[in-house]
This record gives sequence, C-alpha cells and structure tokens, in this order.
Amino acid sequence: MKAERVTIGDVPENVFGMLADLCLKMKKGVILPEHLAMFLKKQHSFPFMERSILFDWQAFFKKYLEISLDLSNLKIPPKQESFDRLIIIPEGITPNKIYEAYVKNFSCWKWTNDLNNAVAHNDREPTKTYAVWVRDTQEADEENENISADRAKERKIQGITLIERLIFGLKYWDETKTHLDVKNLTICSGSRSSDGSVPSVNCCDGEVNVNWCYSQFADSDWRVRTVVSF
Repeated sequence: MKAERVTIGDVPENVFGMLADLCLKMKKGVILPEHLAMFLKKQHSFPFMERSILFDWQAFFKKYLEISLDLSNLKIPPKQESFDRLIIIPEGITPNKIYEAYVKNFSCWKWTNDLNNAVAHNDREPTKTYAVWVRDTQEADEENENISADRAKERKIQGITLIERLIFGLKYWDETKTHLDVKNLTICSGSRSSDGSVPSVNCCDGEVNVNWCYSQFADSDWRVRTVVSF
C-alpha cells in the first residue's frame, strides 16, 4: 500500500526536515551563507550534495598517504565559474610526505633533499584541513602565461602552493595515470623559498620535476595556477 504523502499547508512534511538539516549544517559551518545565496541564484549547488567527491578524497588519502581524514566539518570556498576541481589539503601534511608517495608510484626528481626546509612560506598553511578550487586542466592556466610570481602577487592573483600542486598532481595521476604540466610548468607562487625563489613543478619525459625559479622570471611556458580560497 502506497504511503500517503503528508503536507503541512501546501508544503510537504519532508521539506521541513530538510530545512531543519540545512539550519543545522549552517550552524556548524558545513554550509556557508555564500553557498546558500549561490544555490538560490542557481549559480551552484551545495558542495556536499555530491558527497561521493569527499568519499573519493578520503579513499585517496588513505591509499597514498595513510591518512584517515574526517571531512564532516570541512568548509569549502564558494565555487567560481571555470574553477571545477576541488583540492583538499589535510591538516599537517608536508611536501616531503607527499613526495614520498611520488617516489613509490612514478619517476620523479627534486632539487633539494628536504622540501620542508626549502619552503619557508606558504600563503595557506595546513594548520587545519582546508579546500581550494582550481581549474580542472592538465596544463597550468593559459590566462597566466608570461606572468611571473612577483607580477601575480602585484595583480592579487592567488597562486597555488607547492603542497597544493603536489596533491593535485598525485590525485590527477591516480585518476588518469598521466601527469600534469607535460607541456608547460606550474609556478607555485603561493610558496616561497627562504631566498625568495619560487618552487615549480612540471613533467618531462615521464618524470615529475620539483624545481625552483626566480620570482621575477616569466615565460609563456611558466604559468601560475590560480586558486579560489577563503
């Protein structure tokens, strides 16, 4: 026997349950007012509507970095047009730990023995688990060609950090078994070495190279990856 649909006034009863759940998630910060505003304008759905994305990230971190990640309270920045790839950075993660996963899975090279000490500053430090949006492209942003790290800062372009680029690269390889930046190079302008130089990452002849460049240098093949963050 088909259950009778209960309504209160003209509103189905289950809608009130969903509204209560919405209020609870907003109270906890899981859904932000910006997300609700975008949803009402039909610009973007709630990030947690596609929970499979978060489950996928949890499985990824467990598989490659042996991290059990709780994403129940993760706050996701409002999504902007053309930024379709969500990158999650776990609390306490370091470049060295990510690079160890690189070594276990494919050919790679780094310019220094200790990436942790080589990178003196990140625009976003993993003091807690956070998320950013990037363009979902194999090559770094075409819009940022011939823009140095210094110029990107002047233009207030939020550039990807080394940690974010390494996580993105490992996730992309996990999904496609190919690498990012096989034709160009990502300038990780969100990070700086102690001498002011900038880490960079690309893939040459199947080998992923973690290198550095001068912050004032620009080239059509050297590009910043813009991120959307809080």
